[in-house]
Amino acid sequence: MKHLDAIYKQSDISWFTPVELFKPWYAHGIAEAIMRTANLSVPLKIYEIGGGSGTCAKGVMDYIKLNAPTRVYENMSYMVECRDAADANGWGLEQQPCWVIMLEVLDNLPHDLIYSKDQVSRWMEVWVEKKHDGSALSELYKPLEDPLIASCMEILNLAKDGTTVGSIAGSVAKSISAKVFPRPRRCWLPTGCLKLLKVLHGALPKMSLIASDFSYLPDVRIPGERAPLVASKKDGNSSDHSSYLDAKGDADIFFPTDFWLLERIDHYCSGWLKPHEDNSSKKGKKRRTLTLDTSSFMEEFGLPSKTRTKDGYNPMLDDFKNTKFYLSILEIMMFEDLWFINNGSTMDKSTRIKQFLQGPLLFNTGRTKWDKHSEGITLIDTLNMGQAF
Repeated sequence: MKHLDAIYKQSDISWFTPVELFKPWYAHGIAEAIMRTANLSVPLKIYEIGGGSGTCAKGVMDYIKLNAPTRVYENMSYMVECRDAADANGWGLEQQPCWVIMLEVLDNLPHDLIYSKDQVSRWMEVWVEKKHDGSALSELYKPLEDPLIASCMEILNLAKDGTTVGSIAGSVAKSISAKVFPRPRRCWLPTGCLKLLKVLHGALPKMSLIASDFSYLPDVRIPGERAPLVASKKDGNSSDHSSYLDAKGDADIFFPTDFWLLERIDHYCSGWLKPHEDNSSKKGKKRRTLTLDTSSFMEEFGLPSKTRTKDGYNPMLDDFKNTKFYLSILEIMMFEDLWFINNGSTMDKSTRIKQFLQGPLLFNTGRTKWDKHSEGITLIDTLNMGQAF
């Protein structure tokens, strides 16, 4: 720990990502998750958004080279997107199945702030303006107009008049409470995430997604639901700010990811979660999703024994309690009639994992054991008869 502390103080970087700290094992867990859920009858295509130094890309490709059939590695492609991935003009239209990896991307995406003076008053957009002398910033409140804000509020079931879509009795109770104990409200909305997922689902309609990020942040001093942690680093020491207005180019801003909301945004952008005013019967593509804390993800898909110290301490499992993984795959019903074998996972938390892994196109809930020289992947149906594709 002293060695790691010294590295932090010597570096201008405020923090190191898990994929860098635990290379190659962190990336190997991601690769294993992809191999267990990808349709390997077609060439494997992976897009990584925010690829950094390429550590994840190298780890994933090395693992697939060592553990998948030769043809999978030789025919795969791995693209690192070092641009604004939310710009639709940078994408074509990919009709083949593919994977998108996003590690510590969501916490840095733009968010919008809305404000209400009490529990029932109308929500307002929060703008930032410079004061007349040009040295200080202040907030300005405007009526709701931004379509991304409106979509986020719809996904959250937040009514523009300040109420939450629900029972009349609940609204009356809030109205009384607001009069007796008025309390201003501030809510941060992941509009950048919504914009990005809209673009991805439009350009990559058959994509599967794996994302990892902070589920909560400690010692946040900025008010509001899903408020960010704003910190600056000087002489190797970090200090937190009590206002986001202090972040003028030399501060890091981290937003926690609400993974329940992330799942709803994912379904909304795929067309599966319909807007309230949309009464059409047509629905988008159904997706199979799973959220796991990092330790559960790595215990299921990774090799945590590789990062365990001599005294039993495991930093990959124990030091990232505030991070989670989100997996989202497109359900393709062509293999719905197959029943896939569970080869022995006995974790208490494994029920959700098994339900996720036993869906269409998913092979088993133990580590993959491929014959590297096989030309096909063998699936097992209910009659235990081999069927290669």
